[in-house]
Amino acid sequence: MALTQNDVIDILNDLLENSRDGEYGFRLCAEEVEGTSALRTTFTNRAAECAEAARELEAAIVRLGGKPAEGGTASGALHRGWVHVKGAVGANSETSMLEECERGEDAAIARYRKALQQELPADVRALVERQAQGAQKNHDQIKRLRDQSRATS
Repeated sequence: MALTQNDVIDILNDLLENSRDGEYGFRLCAEEVEGTSALRTTFTNRAAECAEAARELEAAIVRLGGKPAEGGTASGALHRGWVHVKGAVGANSETSMLEECERGEDAAIARYRKALQQELPADVRALVERQAQGAQKNHDQIKRLRDQSRATS
């Protein structure tokens, strides 16, 4: 069954909320990391990449005549709240922060995979595929950092 324009906009809005979740989550993790470590830089860079993905999705939604969603997802808010609570009680080790980021990236990859199962217009598919590859790259980097952190803990 072919997707309507509204279906495509809904899919893009789901990915937009997910990108915002990533931006907020990575930014929060950067704030929770002690000092000016390489990990803080990594989190800050990931937040910027998520923000850029959100801007691209917003532009695609507007181009299709839709209204970009406001904010992120409820599960993203819970995830960010959990990261913040963990930091407040002193459990913000590099490993635990990376584990949370990996969980967030797992959710992002799942959303992109779900979107790519749909018959998206070619230009939208190209955008979603490129962003999905970026999410996978981010996940792999976070996983490597998590594995290294576990090995040194």
